[in-house]
Amino acid sequence: MKKTKIIATIGPASIDKTILTKMIQTGVNVCRINFSHSSHQQAREIVQIVREINEDLNTNVAILADLQGPKIRLNEVEEGTIIKKGDRVLIQTEKIIGDKSTLSISYKDFAKDVKKGDRILIDDGKLALEVVKSNGIDEVKTKVIHGGLVKSRKGVNLPNTNLSTPSLTRKDLKDLFVALQEDIEWIGLSFVRHSDDIRSLQSIIRSRDSSARVIAKIEKPEAISDLENIVKITGGVMIARGDLGVEVPMEQVPALQKRIIRMGMRYSTPVIVATQMMESMIENASPTRAEVTDVASAVYDGTDAVMLSGETSVGKFPLEVIKTMVKIINEVENSGEITKHEFPPVENNDRFISNSICYQACKLADQVEAKAIVCMTHSGFNAFKISSHRPVSEIAVFTHNKNILNTLSLLWGTRGYYYNENKDTDSTINDVHKILKKQSVVKKGNLIINVASMPVKEKGKTNMIKLTQI
Repeated sequence: MKKTKIIATIGPASIDKTILTKMIQTGVNVCRINFSHSSHQQAREIVQIVREINEDLNTNVAILADLQGPKIRLNEVEEGTIIKKGDRVLIQTEKIIGDKSTLSISYKDFAKDVKKGDRILIDDGKLALEVVKSNGIDEVKTKVIHGGLVKSRKGVNLPNTNLSTPSLTRKDLKDLFVALQEDIEWIGLSFVRHSDDIRSLQSIIRSRDSSARVIAKIEKPEAISDLENIVKITGGVMIARGDLGVEVPMEQVPALQKRIIRMGMRYSTPVIVATQMMESMIENASPTRAEVTDVASAVYDGTDAVMLSGETSVGKFPLEVIKTMVKIINEVENSGEITKHEFPPVENNDRFISNSICYQACKLADQVEAKAIVCMTHSGFNAFKISSHRPVSEIAVFTHNKNILNTLSLLWGTRGYYYNENKDTDSTINDVHKILKKQSVVKKGNLIINVASMPVKEKGKTNMIKLTQI
């Protein structure tokens, strides 16, 4: 089993049940619904298909509902509109068809938020303008720094501007409530700026009695400034390299990627590397060698998951791209050179005992070359902790809590099993070993490490580690 997980965005190219079944059999662990493009009806259809496939294949594929966030776009522009360096362009919030002298923007508070000298980047930074003057109401005068062809509905980034709009828009709230109604496991929050953005969404989720976890999409400079606080409290992190590479200098993105993955390991927060991983395969049956290296580098760095967007949602080769990505992941993982970082438990942490057990289990597993680390969990805490240490051993997670089985599919190296027997510790350990033998995860003679809480029936915090030979 590959340890690095694959997230595939589902769209017209992959929503067919037969195709999606093959993709999941090949290696997809999480299916992403992009609410920037999917309607509520389409989202519900995707959820139904994924759940049916899980039932058919006895798999635990998770679903990620990715909220659009306050995405700013140009409104319609006359076809063939070109702006040149030095041109003066008026940008207004009134909806009109733009031309080379006047453009219209979707963000109503644009004139209120920007100030003289702020940069305006259009179409992933292909066009750059600078604010000359704003009337503070509905019009902003700009000058063109880098010109070119202006296209309708292209995205706008404001890297120097503190936006007044909340991270959750009205559309996001409507999409969120659909996701929660469908019991979707992961919720992606776009354009996170501060840890309070995460807390606000988590509060809404809890108010709906949902166990969904938040994935903070890192794509704004403000998020980088508050990165540690965000990583500490969020369920997961996505390195959204498209907008991030426009909002911050693109040459900083590789180092930021490594930093975020390392920080995710420190705080047991799963990390996703996303955007343009194999983009050439939208049109071509094989990737560029640079794309292969990009995917491999993320796996070497120890990311929990790599994500595909247009490659599987609208691309011509959705199954082939999964096969290719699996080959790359397996090659890297078989090299035995996945980056690991030592993060010993902190004594003043209220989970110090549980953290210590998980940490020592991984150290012991590497020392004795244990085939598997087996944990019993209700909340999933053990699984997150053990996964973050990137042990060589398989990570088998047994739980009576069906709600977290799919959730765990995003975590590096983990495989979940449902177990709901109310037995003593020794009987439980014997049971799970039999299950793993039957599943061909372990065989006679293998060393296995078990972590659990004793007594098992109380389902308390982890306090036990046991080394056994099958």
